[in-house]
Amino acid sequence: MPRELKADKIARAAKIEERMFEHYGEGACSLDYLTPFQLTVAVVLSAQCTDAAVNKVTPALFEAYPTPARMAEADVEDIERIIHSLGFFRSKAKNLVALARTLLTEFGGEVPNDLELLQKLPGVGRKTANVVMCEAFRNPQGIAVDTHVFRIAHRLKLAGPSADTPAKTEQALLRVYPQSDWLYINHQWVHFGRDFCRAQRPQCAECFIQDLCPSFQP
Repeated sequence: MPRELKADKIARAAKIEERMFEHYGEGACSLDYLTPFQLTVAVVLSAQCTDAAVNKVTPALFEAYPTPARMAEADVEDIERIIHSLGFFRSKAKNLVALARTLLTEFGGEVPNDLELLQKLPGVGRKTANVVMCEAFRNPQGIAVDTHVFRIAHRLKLAGPSADTPAKTEQALLRVYPQSDWLYINHQWVHFGRDFCRAQRPQCAECFIQDLCPSFQP
């Protein structure tokens, strides 16, 4: 593929998002939650494991610890027992208790509607913070780049070879998508990655954006 002009890439990205919206709408969050706190906890738990696995443990977790105040008083070992089926459950349990205590001591028990402040919470990185900003507060300050978004961005050539980290890939996407689209991309692309643009055996023949994908080979 010859080098694509930035204006042409932006126009192609807009067409991709138009079709994503037609197919998935805003895109539904795959994690079950009722409050910004529960969403934050669920996203922390989802690191390096599936959303489906997280949804199996959070009903019991949220029943026992529905609020920061309740979780701040928890024994780490008790949380470990609830989430032991998840990868890195010990470090995640420790982070959840510390996260809840930080919310109480520094943020009045409320999850902050601020990308930088969110990243001060134990276990919360930029990806998690981006998800919370978009999903809980509908205040997009970036695009959450998980494994699906990273893979799709590179297959669509919206991120170049030098964008070899999630942070660099996010910056590449922010350059081609307006902020009004940042709200939807992660959820839409997660579903798209599961349905079509899979890591193994992508369903290119059935893909509804194949004509916009430089990686597509008939």
